[in-house]
Amino acid sequence: MSLPPSDLNWSDTAPAALAGLRIGLLPDAGAGLAVAPATAAAVAAAAEAFQAAGAHVEQVPPLLTRAMLDGLDRFWRARFWPQISALPKAAATRSCRSSPHGPKEPKDCPATPCTPAFSQMDALAVAAHQALQGYDYLLRPVAPIPAYDARLAAPGDDPARPFEHIAFTVPFSMSGQPAISVNCGWTTGGLPIGLQIAGQRFDDLGVLQVAAAYEQLRPTQRPWPRPDCA
Repeated sequence: MSLPPSDLNWSDTAPAALAGLRIGLLPDAGAGLAVAPATAAAVAAAAEAFQAAGAHVEQVPPLLTRAMLDGLDRFWRARFWPQISALPKAAATRSCRSSPHGPKEPKDCPATPCTPAFSQMDALAVAAHQALQGYDYLLRPVAPIPAYDARLAAPGDDPARPFEHIAFTVPFSMSGQPAISVNCGWTTGGLPIGLQIAGQRFDDLGVLQVAAAYEQLRPTQRPWPRPDCA
């Protein structure tokens, strides 16, 4: 399913001219976790920086639905069941504990409900493309919340709702549109906040160049974390 190589100059990441670009701002995914105040403020400030640089920025409506997110979960539970069930019992138990969603046996997820569940991935792609209609690029948070405890499979550790934190990213994982994460601020605890910039299909280079332009607009970056070598 891969495309032929593109004749693009990938080293040409000179900052794009932002004046005149039409930028959509997606502050609300439509489903999943509520956006943390610090994240919302950082992404809004980034949008204001684009506006000040001459881009036309306007808010776009949410694109995700509860059915899309739940359908994705339902399909992947069924998808992983054959692999998990083939493992030795101890390994299967460890896998289920570390997975953001435990697989379901076929009797719990029969083929008929799983077929429309699979179709929600197509619905995600369609919604992502529609969100960019009339815009050159789309701004949104990478995640609605700061990084969560690394020992958890997902925020809240709720196996019934494993995908609540990927509501902003998963539509573009399904749509084939290029997207990039750029730091746009920090929480009061010092955790980074990501701004996600998405473009039209095949505009990978444009997304890189817009990200480079934003890097010149964003607040001064903090020193990159370094391990304690002492």
